[in-house]
Amino acid sequence: MSAYRKEGTHEKSYATANGIAMLLLLIGMVLAEGAGLVMLRQGFVLPAIGLGIAIAFVAGGFFMLQPNEAGVLTLFGDYLGTDRTSGLRWTLPWNIRRRLSVRARNQNVQTLKVNDKRGNPVEIAAVVVWRVEDTAQALFDVEDFEQFVKVQSESALRHIATRYDYDEGADHDPKDVTLRGGADTVADALRQELQARVQLAGVKVEEAKLTHLAYAPEIAGAMLRRQQAEAVITARAMIVRGAVEMVEMALTKLSERNVVELDDERRAAMVSNLMVVLCSERDTQPIVNAGTLYT
Repeated sequence: MSAYRKEGTHEKSYATANGIAMLLLLIGMVLAEGAGLVMLRQGFVLPAIGLGIAIAFVAGGFFMLQPNEAGVLTLFGDYLGTDRTSGLRWTLPWNIRRRLSVRARNQNVQTLKVNDKRGNPVEIAAVVVWRVEDTAQALFDVEDFEQFVKVQSESALRHIATRYDYDEGADHDPKDVTLRGGADTVADALRQELQARVQLAGVKVEEAKLTHLAYAPEIAGAMLRRQQAEAVITARAMIVRGAVEMVEMALTKLSERNVVELDDERRAAMVSNLMVVLCSERDTQPIVNAGTLYT
């Protein structure tokens, strides 16, 4: 593969003539042809025929290039070069001219079902923005550069999806990037992966972004319940940590201000009551003790 790339065709510039100047020349030649017809009637055959051949020669070399269009010129199967000057251009009429757009293009990668790093089936899709950078490689080094970009985009997206976990799990390393949490990192990795694959076609990848990401339908319900369970556990852990800090603060303030003397049994009872109040999911109902703390 590397040897083929070294021998591949690369773009080179090719100078063509200004089409406006050649058009004015053609108009002048057409006007002169009127005088040539008079000469033909007077027996001057060669000048009239020569002028007609010259008109046909000049008229056959015009071609038009729009902005962000390139003209690839070949002669008898040999690549001459590429002209990127927009406007009316002129070249030798036997040169084959092929116009090629170098504008930015969108490639929508349809939703694919792949397995993430853990082996979970996920659905993923992306959009790729690309343009032709080397017109010679695009036309001569691959059969169909548009189809080539399409196939390589799907292949690169599949490969990138297998390198990352869809989401954080119980055994997930916080330093690892996930498909859902590291969208920018994944997009940059996809762009680099795809650029390496389409370099042979003379294509430059401007941007690659994920447009769809979800668990496959067969495991979506189970994964949703797992995410809900993890969310509940995280929330309860936060509540408990906050409750412990509040109980500790309450006991410290009561002790510092000498509000009440608490022995171990009373302290344990207060801690238990405060934890129940702070961690309960329902409103607590107060009970007033009309006797002593021990009745």
